[in-house]
Amino acid sequence: MNEYILTIDCGTQSIRAIIFDKKGKMIHKVKENFEPYFSDKPGYAEQHVSVYFDSLCRVTNQVKKENREAFDKIIGVSLTTQRDTCVCMDKNHEVLRPAIVWMDQRKLKEMKPMKWYYNVITKLVGMYETAHKLSISCAAHWIEKHQPEIWDKTTDYVMLSGYLNYLLCGELVDNAANQVGHVPFDHKRFTWEKPYSIKSQFFQIDRDKFIPLKDPATQTGNITKEASLSTGIKEGLPFISAGSDKACETIGVGCLDNDVVSVSLGSQASVQTTSSKYYEAIPIIPPFMAAIPGRYNPEIQIYRGYWMISWFKEQFAQKEIKDAILLGTTPEKLLNKRLHEIPPGSEGLILQPYWGSGIKTPEAKGSIIGFSDVHTKTHIYRAIIEGIGYGLFEGVKAIEKKSKVKVKTVMLSGGGSQSDGIAQITADMFNRQVKRVQTYETSGLGAAIVGFIALGKFSSFEEAVKEMVHESKTFYPDEKNAKIYDDIYHNIYKKIYKKLHSLYKKMTY
Repeated sequence: MNEYILTIDCGTQSIRAIIFDKKGKMIHKVKENFEPYFSDKPGYAEQHVSVYFDSLCRVTNQVKKENREAFDKIIGVSLTTQRDTCVCMDKNHEVLRPAIVWMDQRKLKEMKPMKWYYNVITKLVGMYETAHKLSISCAAHWIEKHQPEIWDKTTDYVMLSGYLNYLLCGELVDNAANQVGHVPFDHKRFTWEKPYSIKSQFFQIDRDKFIPLKDPATQTGNITKEASLSTGIKEGLPFISAGSDKACETIGVGCLDNDVVSVSLGSQASVQTTSSKYYEAIPIIPPFMAAIPGRYNPEIQIYRGYWMISWFKEQFAQKEIKDAILLGTTPEKLLNKRLHEIPPGSEGLILQPYWGSGIKTPEAKGSIIGFSDVHTKTHIYRAIIEGIGYGLFEGVKAIEKKSKVKVKTVMLSGGGSQSDGIAQITADMFNRQVKRVQTYETSGLGAAIVGFIALGKFSSFEEAVKEMVHESKTFYPDEKNAKIYDDIYHNIYKKIYKKLHSLYKKMTY
């Protein structure tokens, strides 16, 4: 008899309910898009948590309606969610305010004060500005200062995953691998930071506001009667909180060691690997906890990432948006068909992808330089893709330096990975083989792997990945293009930030 896992993947702009079998085959999928956030003020990004759960219920019920035969063979439910989106709950487990989404850019004017010796330490190691950025960007600090009546009522400050766990299995508990965000989590020891640790000073949140954590790849609970009535999922089915979407994505492309990296071309682009050893690719910024017990996911992020494609469409691609509707396709597909018209390097146009500043570069701004009268909007589109690529390649170099392991293979996932043109550009820029697996729903696939392991269907992640992850296409670097990109990266791109750093610091808004 076939045994299936139902995975629920709650992302930034959509939610998917997907049934996978033990061979990694997608049996059925239903996807629903939603607005990623609403904004009362410029830079704010919030969402009513009911949007997530109501959408979840609709997609699970729709899967049941469309494929009842497969739905009846589900042996467990596995959940993965977006990161760094937190929910305030009161003593009755009621939600007190909309969730502040990870894309939110509000900041406090001043950081929450640290004791003097923590100020000295962070300044000595050159991380005071990073500590400052983390503190003023912490949503909990903002709520505490500007909405003290809500913060006083908040008994549980939980990730979106923890909130959805509660609605599905009735227990306010979370997977430790979900604690990625502006919270004091000790990623080295897989537990909450002790109050006196230096990193706990970045996020000064009372420990009694945090919920209990379970180890990865373990059962979280069972689907409750109330959740069954809402979702259509059978009451009593095992429920597994699998880990964050990036952690599951990394498993879903088969990245289990340092010689392979998972490159995600999603709303938040990132390069991530899996390591059995703890190391910080960026000083003081820890590797996140993997969805594999005892392992780490060192990561470099390009904040906003392929969200920049959405920005580009809104500002420059109205014609493609209209044409896509008439042709029954997407604007991205129309734009990607024209990528080959522009040579590597976009004829001198270079973009630095700081549309949202990074942790190590808090003062950075985005920049596009090299404009001339030959450049068109297609040049800008390719420059965005190349700019993100340079930033991700920089991340690969940082991971190699810290791990002392040469990256041999790049596994692609995320929306951008669906384009052969973008995949080939990535292979040329990284000068390495770039591979895709059998589905671009890699977060869902990773969550299914975790689910099967939690239920004892595989003895190890290595066995599960071998059975469930299958390479579908390989892109090989073009030697000529690789040399062009290598020259641009080392002789131009790497120098842009240093040249503009002083100007970025003066550019405030």
